[in-house]
Amino acid sequence: MTNSGTGYPYPMLNPPSFRWNRPDPLPAEPKVHEWIRTLDLGEAVAPDWSDIDVTLLGVPLSRSSISASAASETPDALRRAWKYFTTYNLDEGVDLSPLRVVDLGDVRQHVTDIAACHRNILEAMAAMREHHSHTLPLVMGGDHSITAMLVKGWKRAHPEERIGILQLDTHFDLRSLEDHGPTNGTPIRNLIESGTIRGEDVCNIGLHGFFNAKSLKEYADRAGVRYVTLREARRRGVEKAVAEALSFLAGKVDTIYLTVDMDVLDTGVAPGAPASTPGGMRTEELFEAVRIAGTHPKVKAMDLVCLDPHRDVREVTVKAGVHTMLSFLTGFAQRKGL
Repeated sequence: MTNSGTGYPYPMLNPPSFRWNRPDPLPAEPKVHEWIRTLDLGEAVAPDWSDIDVTLLGVPLSRSSISASAASETPDALRRAWKYFTTYNLDEGVDLSPLRVVDLGDVRQHVTDIAACHRNILEAMAAMREHHSHTLPLVMGGDHSITAMLVKGWKRAHPEERIGILQLDTHFDLRSLEDHGPTNGTPIRNLIESGTIRGEDVCNIGLHGFFNAKSLKEYADRAGVRYVTLREARRRGVEKAVAEALSFLAGKVDTIYLTVDMDVLDTGVAPGAPASTPGGMRTEELFEAVRIAGTHPKVKAMDLVCLDPHRDVREVTVKAGVHTMLSFLTGFAQRKGL
């Protein structure tokens, strides 16, 4: 596969608007921005995908948010914040640098046509599965509407698979499609009502407080959605609640898709998550939750959504987003025995 005439590295993607200059050779102890490779538009031939473990993808879409958001700026904000992190996880004693990670760039977005943006996202995931199905996609959103399109893209590429969702979120995201359309408030309902997934194959951890209407809980119950409130997860232990959800899903599905809405975090630690609320998760709870998910062999993709860097304070939430990505990759490295 060549780049010339077909796109970067296939038609649905654009190069990232921001990229780091990667040193050659790499330092013995690289920072994350030195470790992650950005696919080069000037390469005549695509890389040897068999040599890649993880493919990063930016989805800079936020026009489909219920409220105004600059989540479209998040992929580049995360990329810029890589410089603050090393590849070594002190808590776990894991060095991520043996993982081979490539940043593919961003899904092409239309200026005004949200439906076109959503089609591009679906097609980009399907193409990723076509060109390098062994790699683990880690997607940097964007608002939560993208999750429905990414999972639909996976399903197009793997129609025989039964897909489960592990959702870390303050909200059900089950609002009516008739009233709202494919927004950041409807991705899970979108997937259920389109027949892409079954309601019983969704596990949500993080719900709390006064932030979900009773009608949404009633829809979740009718659809068979499994959910654990944050209070209940803390009573059990968040780690145990995540492990139990993974075990439950793994007994039923072929693939588990992890979606992390950054509003699952308490608003005090995530000012850049527009819908974050009082009483949400602590950062260390989220980091451990995604690490555990990363260790599970059926967790085959992850996205991180609903972070608005324009609302952030001193990059607090952006740094938490990078830490969440790296924590997930720590679990993935542990899965691979690195």
